[in-house]
Amino acid sequence: MLVIPAIDLKNGQCVRLRQGLMDQATVYGEDPAAMARRWQEAGAQWLHVVDLDGAFNKKPTNDQAVEKIRQSITIPMQLGGGLRTLAHLEMYLAMGIDRLILGTSVLKDRDMVVHALERFPGRIAIALDAREGRLASEGWVETSGSDAVEVAQILAPLEPAAFIYTDIKRDGMQTGPNIAATKRLAQAVAIPVIASGGVATIKDIEDLLPLRKDGVIGVITGKALYAGTLDFQAALQLTASFAKH
Repeated sequence: MLVIPAIDLKNGQCVRLRQGLMDQATVYGEDPAAMARRWQEAGAQWLHVVDLDGAFNKKPTNDQAVEKIRQSITIPMQLGGGLRTLAHLEMYLAMGIDRLILGTSVLKDRDMVVHALERFPGRIAIALDAREGRLASEGWVETSGSDAVEVAQILAPLEPAAFIYTDIKRDGMQTGPNIAATKRLAQAVAIPVIASGGVATIKDIEDLLPLRKDGVIGVITGKALYAGTLDFQAALQLTASFAKH
């Protein structure tokens, strides 16, 4: 199982939010590219980047910071936040971003999502950001009536690269990931699932590892790494030892 460090961009800085609230931001670094190099040198196999301003502005906003990150590392990276059009996707793919994440468009522009999945096979992941199991959009400000698992089952035949499941109430709160909801999603689709939101300690990684058999291939963690409650090296060692069993 991959342990994927997260870099959230706000005004060109590395930040973490509590439950996605822009006024609950903690700055962890002024140089996102240097932070990206730090995670690569520490052994990360993937990097997760979110353009928070883009999510709220509904268009790419921190694209210069994203480009600097891409130029500073060689490991693959995935990017979400503000991707609303095929042109946005083309811009970032041309920049060398390995995987792009669509979230709000799943609710607001399903045709675009379908076209993106067909046009860029293997390069598009779907973010299922849920509050009480219902999908949220527009930087998590709006909550819909759409069930996360039902939407995943509709999109699964189009073969997205992965579903990224986030329990919004747990994101940035370090209260542990939603194991039950993550497992329910993974068992409902044949597409790889990446868990996100709530990771605090090594125990949370341990709790997620049994879900590997259900198709959970990775976990994204941000605040726990920056706050020091999760040791990245220990997490890598744990997942490596689990893989040998």
